[in-house]
Amino acid sequence: MYFIGLHFADVWYIIHLAFSGCNGVNMEYLALIVITLISGVVGTGLGGVVGVVLKRDSNKIVSLLLSFAAGIMLAVVCFDLMSEPVQKMNEGLLPPYTPLVTVASVAVGYAVIYALNLIIDKKTDREVKHIDKDHPQTADDLDELIHSNHLETHRNAKTNLFMAGLVMMFAIALHNLPEGMVIGASYALSDDVTANLFSGSGFIMAIVIGLHNIPEGMAVSVPLASGGMKRYKAVILTALSGLPTVLGAILGYALGGISDIMLTLSLGFASGAMLYVVFGELLPEAVLMWKSKLPSLSVFIGVLVGFLLVLF
Repeated sequence: MYFIGLHFADVWYIIHLAFSGCNGVNMEYLALIVITLISGVVGTGLGGVVGVVLKRDSNKIVSLLLSFAAGIMLAVVCFDLMSEPVQKMNEGLLPPYTPLVTVASVAVGYAVIYALNLIIDKKTDREVKHIDKDHPQTADDLDELIHSNHLETHRNAKTNLFMAGLVMMFAIALHNLPEGMVIGASYALSDDVTANLFSGSGFIMAIVIGLHNIPEGMAVSVPLASGGMKRYKAVILTALSGLPTVLGAILGYALGGISDIMLTLSLGFASGAMLYVVFGELLPEAVLMWKSKLPSLSVFIGVLVGFLLVLF
């Protein structure tokens, strides 16, 4: 993590010098845009590269990576994002019913992401029957979880496969918007984003969401490349599907900066969104990629690492 932050810090230093004439507010948003571009566009684009090169969307290494990221997310949500409003309440900055507001906003965040996934499922299942031997009603297949479950059905029909990839691209783009809000809300905890760009819960979330975007990028690029699109074009389109992450980050940061109660709502929503990503996507995907006890061990290690990262 330190070395990743070091390289990002070098890039940010150069950008900071180039825009040194901007005022503080503009620099904060510029910093947020840069880190979110790396997390959303680069993360999804990297998945696109892996997808077109390997033409494979599951393996043991990715399973451990996803489960480790899930553990870190879980730790950050429980030990940092959800506890922050309670700390402010104890300091007298928020009313006594703050925990109830936090729980309610977490539930709303979880429900919104759940609903978005239902919409994505309907869009990506439009060309085939949803319930048959290849597309079970429950998400007990990896393709089903990453919304590319009609990839195999259309593998020999390049036109349909190409359209499936385009549908997937827009679906993932829609999915990335609330994930960007998580990054923005996490950075709203910081008094100075530019000074703390590579530390704290915001940076941790940017890293783990970037890791989470890798298999999503693979889900987009594989059908595009298999459907006849040139590989470099498939990678570019896949990377562009990560752009809504930037918009979501700006929205989450702006809402969190309005007031303490808005920060509570923003953090609660972000926590709910991340809990769905952990329990509804990352952990099931990891287990289906590698049916072993090692993904669970990786989650355990991720929680411990996340706890230490929050503390230090």
